[in-house]
Amino acid sequence: MHEKERHRIILSAVQERPVVTVVDLCALTDASEATIRRDIATLHMQKKLRRVRGGAEAITPPKFVGLAGRPFAVNETMRIKEKQAIARAAVELCEDGDSIIINGGTTTFQMVHPLASRRCQVFTNSFPIAEHLLKHSKNTVMVSGGVIYREQNIILSPFDNDVTRNFYARRMFMGAQGVGPLGLMEADPLLIQAEQKLIGQTDELVVLVDSSKFAHRSPLVLCPLERVGTVITDEGIPDKAAAMLEAADITLIVASSGAAQSEGGAAS
Repeated sequence: MHEKERHRIILSAVQERPVVTVVDLCALTDASEATIRRDIATLHMQKKLRRVRGGAEAITPPKFVGLAGRPFAVNETMRIKEKQAIARAAVELCEDGDSIIINGGTTTFQMVHPLASRRCQVFTNSFPIAEHLLKHSKNTVMVSGGVIYREQNIILSPFDNDVTRNFYARRMFMGAQGVGPLGLMEADPLLIQAEQKLIGQTDELVVLVDSSKFAHRSPLVLCPLERVGTVITDEGIPDKAAAMLEAADITLIVASSGAAQSEGGAAS
């Protein structure tokens, strides 16, 4: 990642939270601790942020604290071909009339293009997914109520009695910060709370992750691998990760980003 892009991510992160640690910034940028410390020192000298022990903080503290994780605008530019192939393979699982949940994320957002030719009942907590499907498809769209988090472009509610409990779906499509032996991982407790409610409203959980997510680790476990029915990823999935999914009796679909259409294989 180029220095300017790292600096943009760092400055965005410190505007979301009171203090961002070096470890957090390494996860957001995939850079080493030494690189991040140099970036923080540079931005501190430029008076764009304030260096603190173990991390950085904004010169002017944020009035509204956002969610942990890389911003949507940054994520959507990364591994785009892989995400498009994964999303195409996901939509191939959908049939007209299906009720589905699409959780917010940059990989799940890519589902909106192939979904243009479908007529499904879609429930989503993603503002851009809902907007695109309304404008460019015949799908029925329902959205959750709550606060719109600008950086991640998702709508989250802290209340148990929201509309989520009234929607049942055949499948839920979602991404994750990381996938490991303990299960799906996320970085923010509020995301965990909202996504667990959605998972409870579906028969099958379909996880859309590019192969880099098998090397990522986050501090919070969203759900165990046993709750996942299908994982769709790209050809870069390590053999060890594929074996892990097979051992958990999860169907694996590998989407080819180099072809016009995705290719699938199953391991269960």
